[in-house]
Amino acid sequence: MKSNSFILILFLSFLVSSCVDDLTSIGTLIQPSQDAISVGTDTFHVSTENVFVEYMYSRPDSFLLGSFYDKDYGTTQADILAQVNCPVNFKYPETSKVDSALVVLYYKTWFGDKYSTLDVNIYEMDKKTFLYSGLYKSNLNPDEYTSKMTLLSNRIITARDASKTGKDSTFIKFKILPSPNDGSSKDFVTRFFNINSDTYSSESKFTEFFKGMYITANYGASTIINVRQIDLELYYHYTYTIKSISGADSIVTRKDVKTFPANPEVRQVNRFLHPDTTTVKNQLKLKDSINYVSSPANIQTRVILPMKKIKERMDNDSRTKGKSQTVNSALLQVEVAQATEEDKTKLIPMPVIRYMLLIKESEMVDFFKKNELPNDTTAVLASFASSLIQNTTLYQSYYTFNVAKLIANELKKHPTAIDEKLNMRLVPVRVTLDANSNITAINQEFLLSGVTIRSGLNKSPMRIKMVYSGF
Repeated sequence: MKSNSFILILFLSFLVSSCVDDLTSIGTLIQPSQDAISVGTDTFHVSTENVFVEYMYSRPDSFLLGSFYDKDYGTTQADILAQVNCPVNFKYPETSKVDSALVVLYYKTWFGDKYSTLDVNIYEMDKKTFLYSGLYKSNLNPDEYTSKMTLLSNRIITARDASKTGKDSTFIKFKILPSPNDGSSKDFVTRFFNINSDTYSSESKFTEFFKGMYITANYGASTIINVRQIDLELYYHYTYTIKSISGADSIVTRKDVKTFPANPEVRQVNRFLHPDTTTVKNQLKLKDSINYVSSPANIQTRVILPMKKIKERMDNDSRTKGKSQTVNSALLQVEVAQATEEDKTKLIPMPVIRYMLLIKESEMVDFFKKNELPNDTTAVLASFASSLIQNTTLYQSYYTFNVAKLIANELKKHPTAIDEKLNMRLVPVRVTLDANSNITAINQEFLLSGVTIRSGLNKSPMRIKMVYSGF
């Protein structure tokens, strides 16, 4: 009986297996050929152009100060205009007397030559100040904000001059100078100390009194400091009376400091200039096989997608013609140009851009103004990557953008007539992640970085590799 049961189970298993195989084959055989899913592949070369960027809008969490020259990307000059936050409703003790004031720049990193000198000047912003919610261009004119009549401090420094009080606390102090009109007077310090208490009643009243500081650096083109914090510190002392054990009065003098930080509660603007842009443009005219991307607010690359050609090729592909089409994959690989022997002689090569955003030019302004995130139909994010070239010991570096959703969205919006080209822009960006590695913010990169990429005219040109299907 057991033997018969086993034979029956074995027969049923074989029958089910045969039916499944037959149904798969039959399904394929009885499916009309026009309903079969067909897959097409194609490659499209893109056009590229260098775009020189005059300015950007940003709210950086640190600031560049100094100047650095790179033979490819040119000179970047950076200085700072900063409001400081007041301690609302603060009052000094009645017996207080002012001693001195300092501006303190905190930084942990710099780029360039740590021995190169910077002649740092700090001026009072005495003309006008910033609105907290205002948008300010990174190439603004400081003459609109300061007359440079009040020089608060001056000091020649190098990046290595920072004092250390801990692993995360390196700083350089700038003592507020006496008034040039009266060497014995602490003009600014006294004026700052003697403001009436109503000035501390609100941030707006305080910024009417003290509009901020303009911090700039002269000399050289070899060092840029990454300033992470700026403080204005006012030192004072006061006395008070205590009774000793014997009952006698004793006068105690106590020294104290009040800090006015340039923090996120007030506005700061990092100003960037690129004075030799014309020279860089002329150099690039002779190098059509490459494009540049560099920050801050310097050079970007326009990538021109051949949308009409893509649509025509897909529509005329015999494999998918007349069917409902889907873009499965569309990879745009932006390859980093291999360094030449001349490049390898650079004493201080520029830091490589870590993140790059490929964004529709028509959406750029609103994207960054509204603090939007990549959605793959307007902007696509990619990070710097490298891999070993097959059958060699060399590595190829690149940024890979999957523009499938972007292309599909454009084709869907224009089913009958589509623009011949779609202008995109490669923008270096700074990415903020949460604890789970989710993107919480995208901002234009304000630190020094650059990369040279292969253009649309390179012998290995920038191109899109597409896979699409029809059913």
